Amino acid sequence: MKWFNFLHFYQPANTEFSNIQEAAEKSYFRLLRLFEENKNLRMTINVSGCLLERMTEGGMADFSRRLSPLLKSGRIEIVGTAAYHAFLPLLPEKEVIFQIKEQEKILKKYLGVSRPKGFFLPEMAYSSGVAKIIKGLGYEYLILDPIAYSHKNPHDFEALKTYLDKASGLKLVFRNRAWSTKYAPDYLQRALETGRSTTVVTASDAELYGLRHEDPTAELERISRDDRLATGTLSDFISLTANPELITLRACSWESSERELLNKNPYALWSDKRNEIHKDLWSLADLAIKTVHENSKDRGASWARWHLSRGLASCAWWWSSGHDFSRHFGPLAWSPDELERGANDLLRSVRSLENKKTRRQKILAEKLALRLRALVWVKHWKKYF
Repeated sequence: MKWFNFLHFYQPANTEFSNIQEAAEKSYFRLLRLFEENKNLRMTINVSGCLLERMTEGGMADFSRRLSPLLKSGRIEIVGTAAYHAFLPLLPEKEVIFQIKEQEKILKKYLGVSRPKGFFLPEMAYSSGVAKIIKGLGYEYLILDPIAYSHKNPHDFEALKTYLDKASGLKLVFRNRAWSTKYAPDYLQRALETGRSTTVVTASDAELYGLRHEDPTAELERISRDDRLATGTLSDFISLTANPELITLRACSWESSERELLNKNPYALWSDKRNEIHKDLWSLADLAIKTVHENSKDRGASWARWHLSRGLASCAWWWSSGHDFSRHFGPLAWSPDELERGANDLLRSVRSLENKKTRRQKILAEKLALRLRALVWVKHWKKYF
């Protein structure tokens, strides 16, 4: 049996450091130890640049130090992404490129890695426009959810080969959604016990392994030592297909449903046309992006950029969706505090500029932020309290 696993390491740049510590102690260092103790184990990962920076600043430089030799050995493959986990399909090209190149700088600084071959879209949020940008920057492949291609139930779609995106020319690897949204070691153990011979690609958050799912019987460690299981990187998987099939993809995310796509609502957790909070938050984000980009020479530009990067993390929109993730080791996606954290950074990015000509934008940003807070807290007390 062959297992090609992809793990996404991420915590928001503006989160409390205690959240990063908890994820590191329960998941990140557990996974590093797993590789250090199992020399035949292979895997592909993404580590968001903002997480590497926060861990290093907070005294966890040991994470990068221990990860580097595993990357150099080739047993762990790392892919590119947006440094601050921005929702790329809804951003202007200039901001998309900034986020990607910033990630490249951070990987080089902390891990000594030059531009990787693969790319992870935050939230696996695909659009043909973003794919073309990624291809133009020199990347070779994407990891995606099968709903981007399949018009059937994505839980039933098993892609056992590599495909080629008609829009961008990028190679495509599709995860198995059913295995990825559960605890994969349990599935693997049952498959091995029944003698099933198969190839499976999984992709999930790294926090699943310890933080979200405690695994008291250490199924992950047990399965990693099983000689009947062969593991590989996504590049290993891609090498198995000589002539990838050319296909057309749909705008989507790794949480999209077929109903949402049919209703032309592909990014429902981050930009639901029925969600007034989403609309106001994007209005604030669009204003902040335009204002900061237009004032790149301002004396306060570096602080404005610092806040803008953090405010554009997809988390603020996710936490205002109200979606229930309890079936997938997650919470109810509703938190006024988390939403305000992102909105406050967007507001501060505009406040940080010193040019008096930005006064109009500052006043508009303040009004948007006030309206947004009122919407959030009124909804909270009416619906969730």
